[in-house]
Amino acid sequence: MSALILCGIDEAGRGPLAGAVYAAAVILNPERPIAGLADSKKLSETRRDVLTLEIKAHALAWGIASVSAQEIDDINILQASMLAMQRAYQAMVEQFGIHATLIQVDGNRRPKFALPCEAIVKGDSKVAEISAASILAKTARDASLLALDAQYPQYGFARHKGYPTALHLERLAQYGITAEHRRSYGPVKKLLAGNKT
Repeated sequence: MSALILCGIDEAGRGPLAGAVYAAAVILNPERPIAGLADSKKLSETRRDVLTLEIKAHALAWGIASVSAQEIDDINILQASMLAMQRAYQAMVEQFGIHATLIQVDGNRRPKFALPCEAIVKGDSKVAEISAASILAKTARDASLLALDAQYPQYGFARHKGYPTALHLERLAQYGITAEHRRSYGPVKKLLAGNKT
């Protein structure tokens, strides 16, 4: 029987009103363990940045992919999250030429893959590979929001990362929506409807 090659996959950015949803896929190297892997939400930004470098240096393979705000509006956020996970796995295979024998994803829904895939609730706290994927997805998404902040400085993206905070909603009302806002999301939809009346 062939040895288990486990790939962990997680996504970041389902809740925000703006920007893409990101996912990452990671196959860790058992001979090069990484200390301190945990659910990305429980780590400081500095710690995530340090671990991102370690994961990229020590993992057997990794891939990161995204699904745009426009695609999210077209297919809905759940389908977009699944698509981001599929793209992340594909990016990993294309980059490293390594296939997994088993995929484990965080949450209770599984994307379709041509190999066995398990959904693990709170997997980002239980499975090191999923923790590593959650860290890569989160840091990639945060970097993309910093780029958006430079493009649209008046919205404060560096501070709220696109989430529906009071500041973000206030700036949305003040400046309107950008091309990066998810039009299918309640607060953005409401603003668009208000502008039409």
